[in-house]
Amino acid sequence: MAKWTVDQSHSSVGFEVKHMMVSKVKGQFNSYTADVEAADLTDLTTASIAFKFEVASINTHSEDRDNHLKSADFFDVEKYPTIDFKSTSITKDGDDFKVTGDLTIKDVTKPVTFDVEFGGKGTNPWGVEVYGFEGEAKINREDFGLNWNAVLESGGVLVGKDIKIKVELEVNPA
Repeated sequence: MAKWTVDQSHSSVGFEVKHMMVSKVKGQFNSYTADVEAADLTDLTTASIAFKFEVASINTHSEDRDNHLKSADFFDVEKYPTIDFKSTSITKDGDDFKVTGDLTIKDVTKPVTFDVEFGGKGTNPWGVEVYGFEGEAKINREDFGLNWNAVLESGGVLVGKDIKIKVELEVNPA
C-alpha cells in the first residue's frame, strides 16, 4: 500500500444546505487533513481513506454565520473541534465508486456513503503523477445533533435538514 497526499491547493471540502427553503448556502472547510493509502488509485477498492475537518476553519463567506455555526447551537467547536471520516468499505459502481465509512460529527458516528467519480490521472509540470476524484454524500444534519433552527412566518424553516457534502481531491504520492 502506497501513501498519497492531498494537494490542498487543488482540492476542496464543501457543503450546501437550503436556506429559507428558497436558496442554498454553500461553505467549505479551509483546513483539513487526509490519510490515503492505496495499492492503485485507479481502483479505489484497494484504498483506505480518512479525513479530519477542522470545524474552526468553516467558511460560508459570512463571519456572523460562521461564528454561529461554530457555537454550541451547531458544531460546538470548543468541545468538538473536528469532523472525522474513516472509510470502512469501498466498492466499484460501474466506472465510479461507493466509499462508505463512519462519519463523526460532535459525539455522533453514523455510516455515510460517498458517490465518488474518478476524474483521471496525469503528470504535473514537475513530473509528479496526480489523480483526481469528486465525491458527494447527503446527510440529515439532525441525525448528528445539529438541531438548531428557526420557524419562518411563511411556515418553513430557516435551515434545511439535508446537507450535501462535496469533496474534490487531487492526490499525489506522499
